[in-house]
Amino acid sequence: MSNPNGIAPARRRGMANEVADRIRDAIFSGVYAPGAQLREVELATALQVSRGPVREALLRLEREGLVQSEWHRGTTVTSLSAQDAEELNSLRGALEQLAVERLVEHATEEDLAAVRKAVDRMGRAEDEHAIVRLDLEFHDAVYAAAHHGRLEGAWQAIRSQVHLFLLMRMGLTENGYAQHIETEHRELADVLEARDTERALRLFAEHRSHAFDLLKAADAKG
Repeated sequence: MSNPNGIAPARRRGMANEVADRIRDAIFSGVYAPGAQLREVELATALQVSRGPVREALLRLEREGLVQSEWHRGTTVTSLSAQDAEELNSLRGALEQLAVERLVEHATEEDLAAVRKAVDRMGRAEDEHAIVRLDLEFHDAVYAAAHHGRLEGAWQAIRSQVHLFLLMRMGLTENGYAQHIETEHRELADVLEARDTERALRLFAEHRSHAFDLLKAADAKG
């Protein structure tokens, strides 16, 4: 029967969203490493759902760039190539420059307090995976403080891939990773609170380059 309003009925997607959240969390917690196979039947069994929500969830994660689907390999967790990392790093730099400039101009004291709170939580992180999640939450707060909806949307579009990028960086860093990251973010929070645009842009660029240089060096050795 056709709909007189010319629009198809909405579908319930709550289950697929929850399944996507569970799979995403498992990837970010290290349960599924880059390149790992994600089989619908196994996921459905583990999550105690039918294959339909799993299939929908994987499509959503593919749009985020978190998984890749190929006919001869099935679905796997995305493994970022050197070119992927370079593109991601350059795009992130362009977005972050605008975010920092707008934060300095538009952030409220409450916005800056949220940025500082994200850094403070790093000191209580239980493990390195938690540190990476808090790293992303820090940058979430920076983008929110920019008060630019489309900019924040652009950040959310690459956020999952940046998370993978940071997990790769974590695997290449020697002891002291957590303390080093917390120190870097405290410096970033300090310069944002000072509303020093020039120095903030320089420190954010250095912060990005630390991770990217590690990946470039590892790729060169490989």
